Amino acid sequence: MTQRDYIPELSEVRMVRRAPERPFPFADEDRAYVSGRLRDVETAFGFTAFPGLAFDQIPARALISHFIEWWRTLEPRTPAQVEAHAQLPAAIRLLDTVSTWLEEQAQRRPPGAR
Repeated sequence: MTQRDYIPELSEVRMVRRAPERPFPFADEDRAYVSGRLRDVETAFGFTAFPGLAFDQIPARALISHFIEWWRTLEPRTPAQVEAHAQLPAAIRLLDTVSTWLEEQAQRRPPGAR
């Protein structure tokens, strides 16, 4: 696996900070999509990103951070790697959309409500 160095952009740092420390509460379709992209990258590049954790246990912040890092640093060499890598931006946008929605929901709750 080849990786290059990079300096995160401000927008990427904000996406990571916006994501909660707990797992995302995905809808079934979103869970299937994002877990599929994770499996694609792991399979194509030959590593396990979150050993010992089921998908629903992965903290949202760690998940989006890894996806952004892989998008910026992995250098695909095989067709499977190219395909898995090309799917990362859409997954990152979905993760950021869920983070934004969670943030908006939290702001709408009255003080003291959970």
